[in-house]
Amino acid sequence: MSINAGFAGSIGNTPLIRLAKLSEETGCEILGKAEFMNPGGSVKDRAALYIIRDAEERGVLQAGGAVVEGTAGNTGIGLAHICAARGYRCVIVIPQTQSPEKMVLLRALGAEVRAVPAVPYKDPENFQKVAERLAQQLPDAIWANQFDNVANRRAHFETTGPEIWRDTAGKLDAFVCATGTGGTLGGVARFLKQQKPAVRTVLADPQGSGLYSFVKTGQIVAEGSSITEGIGTSRVTSNLEGTPIDDAIRIDDQQCVTMVYRLLREEGLLVGGSSGINVAAAVELAKQMGPGHTIVTLLCDRGNLYFARLFNEDWLREKGLSTR
Repeated sequence: MSINAGFAGSIGNTPLIRLAKLSEETGCEILGKAEFMNPGGSVKDRAALYIIRDAEERGVLQAGGAVVEGTAGNTGIGLAHICAARGYRCVIVIPQTQSPEKMVLLRALGAEVRAVPAVPYKDPENFQKVAERLAQQLPDAIWANQFDNVANRRAHFETTGPEIWRDTAGKLDAFVCATGTGGTLGGVARFLKQQKPAVRTVLADPQGSGLYSFVKTGQIVAEGSSITEGIGTSRVTSNLEGTPIDDAIRIDDQQCVTMVYRLLREEGLLVGGSSGINVAAAVELAKQMGPGHTIVTLLCDRGNLYFARLFNEDWLREKGLSTR
């Protein structure tokens, strides 16, 4: 008999999916880790669980307490699920630019949602800084601080990385993914490099983020903008700092959208824009490395949070984007 212990006990151990058409085209095995199969629908369930568990173990989050976080959505969703299961108040500060479906879902889960203007991190009204101040004002509250709380990175060092290593039997040549908080790449890269230093760890970055420039030149320079949500940043977070990164690949919005629709039409996978960035970068990396390699990336979340935008052809057309 195999029974999971509630929501938290159901997080992780997601399968690797071979992306058949892309694997055949490139001559590489391109594998997507199905993080959309986590109970809250995204890879961020892992970070949410570790952040809350860490606060509980340190005694700063106790019965009746509150969890406050600034988030583009998916970490907030994971936190809201766990808070509901454990009886905590959940307060989410989210940029107004994020998909309406995320805000509807957060409220349905019982979270208090405070939408704020999307401004750069240096602005005191940035959603992360608003969340920090709010956590200081509310009684018995903690600030989850997913960007600089390395419990986030530890989640991926202790779970995501080992699962990838186990399910490939160590026979992988590269891991590539986009980063927002830096937790996923920070944790997975550290684990995989410990097991096999030759594994290439590559950062995928959308337009408008400065991390591609950082990896390539050591300087953070952001160029352009992107429709993607929750990935890319203009700073090196504590979770990303010191991560062994071999290279970076920049993916533009059209490449992302094209890949999202290819995954839907060719693989039957309804996933979000982060997954499009990741898989497009995996294909670019396969072309660079040549046939015969195994490349792992993440299918970060479900596409049903993006019907109003990513899966709305009128909205895409307004942005100058095509589904092909």
